[in-house]
Amino acid sequence: MTHATIVRDATTADVGAIADLHQRARVMYYRGRVPDAQLDDPADRDRWRDGWQRSLARMDATVLCAERADAVVGVAFYRREDGAPEDTVTLFQLHVDPDNWRDGIGTALHRACVAGWQEAGVTTARLEVYWHNQRARAFYTRHGWQPDASRRPAPDATHLDLVLPLSPVAAR
Repeated sequence: MTHATIVRDATTADVGAIADLHQRARVMYYRGRVPDAQLDDPADRDRWRDGWQRSLARMDATVLCAERADAVVGVAFYRREDGAPEDTVTLFQLHVDPDNWRDGIGTALHRACVAGWQEAGVTTARLEVYWHNQRARAFYTRHGWQPDASRRPAPDATHLDLVLPLSPVAAR
């Protein structure tokens, strides 16, 4: 039985679940490219937990959770970077629990992000994706993201800058 995906604002009560999910997702796409000792370090989860708490505390940020059957199965975090144009936002994190990959959760989170951006008058969204994370790169390509021509990667770059042009929602 497939459960409906609910996308909602994250709360501080979600921090533990978000940190666990983030840790599992990172291990899946970094394993073999980052030392195992770093990926398996219990302190790493604590660092991410602290980071997610700080993200939730920011007044200028949005953290969304995707939930199925009362379990957090995805998370997204975005905000306008300091000094960036008012109509530009950066998607800093979008993770889906690896046990739920290819189940539409990432798409539901992405749609919620885009809807929020458009409602806020955002015309450009940006993100960095780990160069070797082909799964994520394919996901973003399917959703209209393109390499940012203004930010060409250096020859030794580990990440690729992507951009998504948006049309704001018409004023109501």
